[in-house]
Formats: sequence, structure tokens, C-alpha cells
Amino acid sequence: VQLQASGGGLVQAGGSLRLSCAASGTTFTIDDMGWYRQAPGNKRELVASISSGGRTNYADSVKGRFTISRDNAKNTVDPQMNTLKPEDTAVYYCAARRSASRNVNWWGQGTQVTVSS
Repeated sequence: VQLQASGGGLVQAGGSLRLSCAASGTTFTIDDMGWYRQAPGNKRELVASISSGGRTNYADSVKGRFTISRDNAKNTVDPQMNTLKPEDTAVYYCAARRSASRNVNWWGQGTQVTVSS
């Protein structure tokens, strides 16, 4: 499986951005898809994920501001990020997990999101 991420950039606080991730390869093995982020000096953390059945999971810090969606036919996962805050600044990584796996199996390249105050 290969994950190709796009989107990101610089936005002012209160603004919005949309990321996108497209999976290719043996995508039938994928269960969960999602996004993680890592700010300088911090550990990589889950932002949001969505299962093949549509079950979503969000970090508390983004609940009510971010919405993740998935197109199983196109193998894409897109988080819409609204009301962005400077603390959302990080490198964002697309990720995917195969069925019956507890850990992320595939990572996409990171994309920088910078929110200015």
C-alpha cells in the first residue's frame, strides 16, 4: 500500500484547510485510515481516523473543529480542518492500518500545516 498525501500550507488562526490522502496498491487490506500529526519536540499523535465502515475517532483537541471523511471507492481520506489554532501547527501524516492490526502499517509522507496567530 502506498499513501499519497496532499494539502496543507499556511493559514491564519480561525481559517480552514483540507488535507487529502489517496491509497494505492493492495487497498483491500486496509481497515482504518486516518491522520496523525507531530509538532516539534512532541510525539506523533492521532488527529482523526475512520474505519472502512465509517466509524470515526477524533483527538479531543480537534473535536467539533475537524471532520474526517472517506471514499472507499476512491480509497481516499480527507480531513476538513476548521477554526484552526496555532497549536494545530505540525507536520501531518496520512496513515492506514490493516484489519486485525493494532498498529499503523503504512505511512504517507508528511505535509506541513502552519497556523499563524
